[in-house]
Amino acid sequence: MAVNVPDRGGRQAPSPLEGERIRPLSRGQIEDRRKELGDLYAQTSGGDPRAWNLERELFLRRLAAEVQRPGFALLVAEREGVVLTGCAYGFPVSAHGPWWRGLDGYLPKDLLGLAACGRLFAVSGLLVDSRVRTQHPGRDWNLARRLQRRLLADRAAGLAGHPAVLGVTLVDRGDTATLRALRSWGWRSVRADARDTPLTAPCRALVVGP
Repeated sequence: MAVNVPDRGGRQAPSPLEGERIRPLSRGQIEDRRKELGDLYAQTSGGDPRAWNLERELFLRRLAAEVQRPGFALLVAEREGVVLTGCAYGFPVSAHGPWWRGLDGYLPKDLLGLAACGRLFAVSGLLVDSRVRTQHPGRDWNLARRLQRRLLADRAAGLAGHPAVLGVTLVDRGDTATLRALRSWGWRSVRADARDTPLTAPCRALVVGP
């Protein structure tokens, strides 16, 4: 999962009453705003600015591939209607492969069953500024929480009967900053049941939702 949460500090979080507007982008709009999305990734990456061009290009390549997946959805958060301040995206996990990053090897059977009815959604990217992680991550109006909640709600709204949808993601085991951030936003770790993944597995599976 791409979660950009640099720790620059020093900036005060905006009032929740100012809350950024969250809205979906169509595939055409994603293409039209490709440069802005790449800039958002670079600005929230927290890495060396000298490496931003390369990281930005790799992100855009991954995004271009994922946009082609059935059911792909991308939300942006905007301030004053134009300034991108956050982004979340993903796609439904299909009951029939190929599985995203070997996801089926990380989940218990009861969760795998949700894929058959379209209720398992891979959240593959969540881009927010460091303030979203460090300031009030447990509040409902926290931007990361709003983005992930809206992403899953929009998916549920497209299903017959509007059943609850579970978000799932994989995080590199050594990426402790992302793990901390996700857990502060309500994500919880899960383990496969009878097919327990070894402790040396490269990723950890986390879920959010009901």
